[in-house]
Amino acid sequence: MVPAKIVNREGRVYFRKRCPEHGVMKTLVSDDPVYWRRTLEYLKPGDRPLAPATRTERGCPWDCGLCPDHEQHSCVAIVEINEACNLACPVCFADSSPRRATHRSLAEVERMFDALVASEGEPDLVQISGGEPTIHPQILEIIEAARRRPIKHVMINTNGIRIARDDRFLAQLARVKPQIYLQFDGFDSATNLALRGRADLLDTKLRALERLAEVDVRVILVAAIERGVNEHEIGRIVEFGLKHPAVFGINFQPAFRAQRHIPADPMTRITIPDVLKSIETQTAGLLKLSDFVPVPCCMPTCNFVTYAMLDGDTVTPITRMLAIDQYLDYLKNRTLPGLSDELLRTLERLWSSSAMVGSDRAAADVARTLSGIPPTPPRSRMTDRCDACHAHLPLSAHTPRDLARHVFMINTRDFMDPWTFNVKNVMKCCVEFLVPDGRMIPFCAYNSVGYREQVSADLMQRKGVATHSLT
Repeated sequence: MVPAKIVNREGRVYFRKRCPEHGVMKTLVSDDPVYWRRTLEYLKPGDRPLAPATRTERGCPWDCGLCPDHEQHSCVAIVEINEACNLACPVCFADSSPRRATHRSLAEVERMFDALVASEGEPDLVQISGGEPTIHPQILEIIEAARRRPIKHVMINTNGIRIARDDRFLAQLARVKPQIYLQFDGFDSATNLALRGRADLLDTKLRALERLAEVDVRVILVAAIERGVNEHEIGRIVEFGLKHPAVFGINFQPAFRAQRHIPADPMTRITIPDVLKSIETQTAGLLKLSDFVPVPCCMPTCNFVTYAMLDGDTVTPITRMLAIDQYLDYLKNRTLPGLSDELLRTLERLWSSSAMVGSDRAAADVARTLSGIPPTPPRSRMTDRCDACHAHLPLSAHTPRDLARHVFMINTRDFMDPWTFNVKNVMKCCVEFLVPDGRMIPFCAYNSVGYREQVSADLMQRKGVATHSLT
């Protein structure tokens, strides 16, 4: 760790670091200083976890677990159930591949779920990941184990290959109904070759989406965006997602340099404003940079979100109907005319990393936000039509389930790597990896300062296997 200065030069924001070994280095952080400064208005006081799992001894980021100094509870918990994968992507922060043929046991995964519940009480969202989690021999038992615990939402992070091919597995997913976080980087064969190592993946992705729509399993598209590879496809991904019946949202992730990645100059990296400006220009203003609001539960420079109401071909961001930025301005007085505590809590739930887009609850929260009425208590079930909200909703939205099909989320999240690593951001991170010994390690620390390598080495040693190809 070395000290750094945040420098604004020539319309761009940089980290300027002086390393005793490597000298002075600069890294691009944002290509829009005005936008960068605007994010500071959304710096929300943290919500700490119920109980730390480690002690503060060496200081951040060396005591991760979460330690008593961590400032934010976990909105999203990631459980990597294997290192095995059916792809060997050139871009992979998990460094997984067919050669890393290891799977965690069901008992081990259940202990990780229990550690999450101990830290969070009623966790919002667990993402089952890998490797490629769908090839784990006990993937269905793992999903069911998560469902048996007080975990509100379960998500599967997948490349979609098994979903596209395996009828029996598709039927099982239709029964347990996790949300699918589907890798979808673009349409060009050159994009898929550069990022995933195969030029022929598009038909597989489209087939997986078609089959998921048939069984009413909801999907978030997740696109890694790399400069010079697929930034020209951002608008097309948005337009495709808005029209596809299985897709309820999109998460754009600017590429970062952890584990396997494409070599690139840190001064030309893709940043969040790049992605949002591309959405605006490539969709002819259908969605604009000004429609996106920082997520305040983590550091607000990390994550920007908007929701849109869909009615046929009409797309209306809710930020054009309600001044969200005023209500979530934590540097000013939040007690604005017409703002109730209930409405503020609803907005904070929507503008959170744990917001489960595509859920009936999230859709109802959007409707209540627009109507300015109190939200439903967290443990209740929405089963009745909300007549008070009807003025803001498409006429076909008669039930919460119908309504969910008219609410679409677009999110962009920028993860840190060794070039952009910032201890202040890590201390407020709300996306954590669970590890078998009960610790919860912030995403960027896990992938950038050696935790992943330690956990992986332990897994390989305990399994007693050498790297080899999957059969």
